[in-house]
Amino acid sequence: MSKLLNQNNEYINFLTEVKERIHHSQYKALKSVNKELIQLYWDIGGMIVEKQQLLGWGKSVVEQLSKDIRQEYPGIQGFSVRNLWNMRLLYLELQQHEKLQPLVAEISWTKNILIFTKCKDALEREFYLLHVKKFGWTKDVLIHQIENKAYEKYLLNQTSFDQTLPEKYKHQAKLAVKDHYTFDFLELAEEYSEHELEQALVRNIRKFLIEMGAWFTFVGNQFRLEVGANEYYIDLLLFHRKLKRFIALELKIGEFKPEYKGKMEFYLNVLNEHYKEEGENDAIGIIVCKSKDKTVVEYSLKTTTQPIGVATYSTSPALPAEYSQYLPAPEVIAERLAMVKNLFDDK
Repeated sequence: MSKLLNQNNEYINFLTEVKERIHHSQYKALKSVNKELIQLYWDIGGMIVEKQQLLGWGKSVVEQLSKDIRQEYPGIQGFSVRNLWNMRLLYLELQQHEKLQPLVAEISWTKNILIFTKCKDALEREFYLLHVKKFGWTKDVLIHQIENKAYEKYLLNQTSFDQTLPEKYKHQAKLAVKDHYTFDFLELAEEYSEHELEQALVRNIRKFLIEMGAWFTFVGNQFRLEVGANEYYIDLLLFHRKLKRFIALELKIGEFKPEYKGKMEFYLNVLNEHYKEEGENDAIGIIVCKSKDKTVVEYSLKTTTQPIGVATYSTSPALPAEYSQYLPAPEVIAERLAMVKNLFDDK
């Protein structure tokens, strides 16, 4: 009987439904426990701050409190001196930035502390809180994203999306293009060709797609376009599931040149005319160069009628220290983060 059931399609579907229900229930339970834990730590942080302000208690109260709690509850985790200070830190920071409070309750304590200790700006913290909530980044992925300055890379991107895409899509599209990509997972010689760069990315496709960002899928490399009696090849062709459109990538191992834009416009026109399926949107192009002059890129993109972004890449995790000085004004960042939240909330 057991063997027959395991071969029965109805039973297999039933088993799948039960597993999904169990998984959903477990997730809700863990989420509920996490919210309660965050609330507990928030309360304790507030109580410490209150007593220090009212009674003038110094640092010693935290050390004593940690010692007494662990003595009362042997083996209990989470009440070290350092973690009690973290509770105090989180309480003080959230008192100043109440907008972050709902987001904090949605992710684990460890990830909260990583964000609040490694990021000093409220807008930067909001960016990472939103992404951890949406994509379930692990601790290691979160550390990698912070150290690789994902926040700055998304906010500094240079694209033609404002003048070439409808309002409905342009803000979503901006979240699909970074200003700089870090390909530190590649093993390349000191000197290499564009073909070697492309092949290395394909060999490391999983890490490459992670670096590109959420919702990207791989279509192919050296993707052939037929135009009349001629053939042309796109270095890398991706598809963005959220935007429902092709993303054409051209790789350049040197500095950006204005003529690269014309070639990309040609590719996008062909993709839209001959390869786009019903229900899909027009393609987007990303030209990824070793370096770029931002002013040259700005003038090059002014005249395009196609949605194109120009980014740089490096094969090491290093990023210029002055990178963050080019960030937009805080009100512009806040506006874009609001769009991120709306995009993530969109089902």
